Amino acid sequence: MKRYLFLTLSLCFTLFASAQSYITVKFQGAKPGIADFVSAYLQPTYGEDGEETIDEYVNGLRDAWQRHRAGKPQHEGVTFALDAKNGFACYESRYTEEGIDHLFRIEMCFWNCADQKHKLFACSTWSYTNGLPAMGQYDGIVFFQYDNATRKMKFVSPPGFKEEYDNVSYSLPRTGRDIIVNDWRSGTRQTHTLKFNGTTFSK
Repeated sequence: MKRYLFLTLSLCFTLFASAQSYITVKFQGAKPGIADFVSAYLQPTYGEDGEETIDEYVNGLRDAWQRHRAGKPQHEGVTFALDAKNGFACYESRYTEEGIDHLFRIEMCFWNCADQKHKLFACSTWSYTNGLPAMGQYDGIVFFQYDNATRKMKFVSPPGFKEEYDNVSYSLPRTGRDIIVNDWRSGTRQTHTLKFNGTTFSK
């Protein structure tokens, strides 16, 4: 089942990338901020029939983002935090069912690249049951490369590393520049760091 979900996730990302090769990032001022990247990421996409394609996790995130922008309260169990200064945003949806705690968490952030011509935007999605990774259908990490000149971003493979999904999750930085890899395969949480050198990430 896990392998099927991983393949399904990869296929979804591939279809997303091919269906919408470039995403325009709209902003005011000299450069975009995290709010502009979140808005761009949540732009509607459409299938060949002209109908909007909506994944459940994007729909929930989009609703939380719209409520945040409008200053409205979130639904019960939902939080949305935006740290404009540090270029970080986090959405969480939590509920308890039969004494079991379920958490769905989406982190988003961006990096300025060393060439001063591009930025990297990432979205990391993970679900947890009682604090342990649940390997949900939409779990994974995706990256987009933004071009300062064109104001567009496109889907790219994880720069410098190959993502893992088997009891592994990725925590994006609210401060600093590095990604924390959380590995539960030994039975307890082990971590290591993917350091950003301005272009790629490496151990």
